[in-house]
Amino acid sequence: MNWETLAASFAILLLAYFIRGISGFGSGLIAVPLLAHFLPLQFVVPLVLVLDFSASLALSRRTRGHARWDEIRPVLPFSIAGVFLGVALLIELPREPLLTGLGIFVMVFGLRNLLNLHGDQPISRLWAAPAGLTGGMVGALFGTGGPPYVIYFSHRIRDKSEIRATFSGLFLLDGGLRIATFLATGLLLQPGLWLALLGALPVMAAGLYLGHKVHVGISNAQMLKLIGGLLLGSGASLLWKAWG
Repeated sequence: MNWETLAASFAILLLAYFIRGISGFGSGLIAVPLLAHFLPLQFVVPLVLVLDFSASLALSRRTRGHARWDEIRPVLPFSIAGVFLGVALLIELPREPLLTGLGIFVMVFGLRNLLNLHGDQPISRLWAAPAGLTGGMVGALFGTGGPPYVIYFSHRIRDKSEIRATFSGLFLLDGGLRIATFLATGLLLQPGLWLALLGALPVMAAGLYLGHKVHVGISNAQMLKLIGGLLLGSGASLLWKAWG
């Protein structure tokens, strides 16, 4: 890796975890597609997975008092089932139509947040089932399971600190399951991966710190608009992954 690639990679990671520090999600959807321009995808996905897990640990320690575990519990069993379904049943399905459909779905909800078209009443908890299954399946297949969870929680929870803490709590559990899967398949034992992680961890920590400073100063309405913008970007990222 030359110095230009190294500098670009660090800048991408700093941006990704700055966004993660503000909102509690979005790092993988920013980092994976951009880093894949410079590095093999089979290297990028496990690298970002471990960084995301570390970020969830850091944010959970700081925000665990705000996490809505009563909202996480209904989603978690479906999320676990979705991970296993994604690995066992969908691995042979064509990925482009799945990612295209999900990308368009996520962008529609992003626009609803940006234009404030959603109502003030929280959606039914019955939506925990499709949100968990879709998030688990897409996360297992593509490493981008966040948007279904984000759509669900942002339509159940209004407080910005609770939203961020709840995302981090769920991603901590979801990421732990995927790390175990990656260890079993050897993806976390690639040459150079752990050296890259050691170099990336301080950049991740700096991004989270700066993002947290911004998070403290924004309102709940601004947070929901930021989530809408991130969902739009996430949807575009999924479409890029499908057809880019």
